Amino acid sequence: MSKLPLFTPICGIRPAKGKAQEIIAPPYDVLDSEEARELAKGKPLSFLHVSKAEIDLPPGTDVHAPAVYEKAAENFRKMLDQGVLVREKKPCFYVYRLQMGQHIQTGLMVGACVDDYDANRIRKHEFTRPVKEDDRVNQIKYVKAQTGPGIIAFKPIPEIDAVIKKTVKNAPEFSAAGQGGVIHTLWVVSDDADIKTISDASEKQKTVYIADGHHRSAAASRVKKFMVAQRGSAHTGTEPYNVYLAAAFPVNEMKIWDYNRVVKDLNGLSPEQFLAKVKESFDVKETAGQAKPAARREFGLYLGGKWYLLKPAVKTPAMQEDPVKALDVSVLSDLVLDKVLGIQDLRKSDRVDFVGGIRGLGELEKRVNSGEMAAAFALFATTLDELISVADDNQVMPPKSTWFEPKLADGVVSNPLL
Repeated sequence: MSKLPLFTPICGIRPAKGKAQEIIAPPYDVLDSEEARELAKGKPLSFLHVSKAEIDLPPGTDVHAPAVYEKAAENFRKMLDQGVLVREKKPCFYVYRLQMGQHIQTGLMVGACVDDYDANRIRKHEFTRPVKEDDRVNQIKYVKAQTGPGIIAFKPIPEIDAVIKKTVKNAPEFSAAGQGGVIHTLWVVSDDADIKTISDASEKQKTVYIADGHHRSAAASRVKKFMVAQRGSAHTGTEPYNVYLAAAFPVNEMKIWDYNRVVKDLNGLSPEQFLAKVKESFDVKETAGQAKPAARREFGLYLGGKWYLLKPAVKTPAMQEDPVKALDVSVLSDLVLDKVLGIQDLRKSDRVDFVGGIRGLGELEKRVNSGEMAAAFALFATTLDELISVADDNQVMPPKSTWFEPKLADGVVSNPLL
C-alpha cells in the first residue's frame, strides 16, 4: 500500500457559483452559540448551520449533544442536495488567499497526509483537550466530512510558489467578504501537471508545522483509525479520510499577532508593592503613551491608569538552551505571573485571561479601567521561527502563545470522508 503525498489533492466540496458570499462563515471556535445565532439570522445558507448547528435547536441545547451533530449532518446534506454546495469531479488543490487591510497571504487548500501527522512530520506545538477533540471527531463522523481546515506553515517551496503565481493570474472561483471585512478568494487548481508539481514538491519537505488547528488535526487522525477499522479489507489507503483538510501557507506570508495577558488581582499586593517586586527582575520605565513592545524581551504593563515598559534586568534563557523557556510568554510567566502573582498553571487558573493583539492595547486599558482586571501585560508577538524551534524540539508552547490573523473561513472547502 503506497503512502499518499504530504499534500494530496482532494475532491473538495465548495460553494456553487455565486453562493460563496451567503455561505462562508467564521470558524466554529471563534463564536459562542448566541453570537453564531445572531450572525446567522436571516442567512439560511450560512455555514454556521453546519459548524454551529445548535443555532437551529432550542437555546440552551448542549453543544455536544448528538442532536447537534445530527442537525449539522442534515443541514450539510440539504446544501449538497440543493446544489448550493458542489463536489469537485476530480481531486484538486485550491489556491486560497486572505486579505485583511494591507496584509495579504496566499497559500493552498490541501489534503494533509494523516500518516505524516501521526509520524510527526507535520509537527505540533500544543496539547489538545479531550473534550474539544471529541467534539471534532463527532462532527466529522456525523457530517461525513471535515468542514474546518487546520493551518499548516511550511518553508517556501519554489515549485509550489510558481504554481500559485500562475494560478492567481486567472479569474478566481469566488471572492467573498467574511467577518471583519477579510476578503476570502479561492482558485481551483485542476491541471494534472500542476497537481503533480504540488504533490511532488511537498514530498521533498522534511517537516511542516501546525500553526493552528491542533484539535482538527488530532480528530482527523482518530477518524482515520475509526474508518480503517470500519472498512476492514475494503480500506485501500487512498480514500479521502486518509488526509485532513488544511490551509497551507508559506511562513513568509503569515502573521502572528501578540497574545496579551490580563490578571484579576495582584496576589494581595498593593500596586506599589507589586511594582517594587517587578523591579527585582525588570528595568521599569513609565511611558507617556501606550507601552507597545517593539522587540523581543520588551513588555508593556498597564497598572493604575499608567503604562510602563519593562525589560529584564536578569539573565533570561536563549533559544538554543530551551526554545520554550526562551519565549517571551514564558519569561513573563516565570518572572511575574508565577514569581510575583502566584499564577502557576495558565491552563487552569481563573485569575488570568488572554486578549488577542488584533483588539489593540486599548482593549487592555478597557479591561483594567473597568475594574474587572487589576493589571494588563502587552507582549511582543511570538515569531514563526520560535514556533518552529519549539516544534522541532518536540516541545509544546505555553497556552495562548500565538494569535493568527486573519482567520480562515469555514465553508470555503470541505473534505468528504469517502
